[in-house]
Amino acid sequence: MTVAAGLLSGAGVALAVLLAAVVLLPDPDPSANPTSSPAASDGVAVSGSPGMTLGGGSATPEPTVVASFGEALFHVGEPAPALVVPQVGGGQIDLANLKGQPVWVNFMQTTCPPCVDEFPLMNGFAADYADTGLVVIAIDIREEEGTVAAFAQSLNATFPIGLDSAGAAQEAWDAVALPVHFWVDRDGVIRAGALGGIGPDIMAENLRTILPGVDVQP
Repeated sequence: MTVAAGLLSGAGVALAVLLAAVVLLPDPDPSANPTSSPAASDGVAVSGSPGMTLGGGSATPEPTVVASFGEALFHVGEPAPALVVPQVGGGQIDLANLKGQPVWVNFMQTTCPPCVDEFPLMNGFAADYADTGLVVIAIDIREEEGTVAAFAQSLNATFPIGLDSAGAAQEAWDAVALPVHFWVDRDGVIRAGALGGIGPDIMAENLRTILPGVDVQP
């Protein structure tokens, strides 16, 4: 019985690794989608919109299964989990209080290199689309407030940053890989998600899912 259980367990692990590899591996032929920027091709993104590609690759019949797996990974189409955390500098971030506004939630840490590249881009989108009601929020995982405040100041972050000191919000949102992004519509439903290392093209495309009718440009 012990040997049989071990074999079943090993098969389960192998299947999980295979699924993760399908989602996370980049397109081996970058020329297949000449319109994708190099920065955008680094991330894995998914939305509920037809034709959305993963890893910057071109749309083909095969990614249909991958997209379905990705939607489950980011909980696309589901109500966003609760998010209540203290804010850097004082106060509190409560996603429930932002219902009626489109919200871009980013889980991150100061030690992740992609965050250094993404914060200035997020700053730009937050400023450019503030008149639509867009709210951009970063949630730092398990770090001291002083460390996070210094990081935000060094990058001139203009959006609020929350502190998930115990990792409870990270667990609730299944944000196992950092950084990771979620785009939540005015009704509090997740409409798109992306693993970090993305560029302005993917950011703009996913913003369009929560800003319908707005001409969002990279």
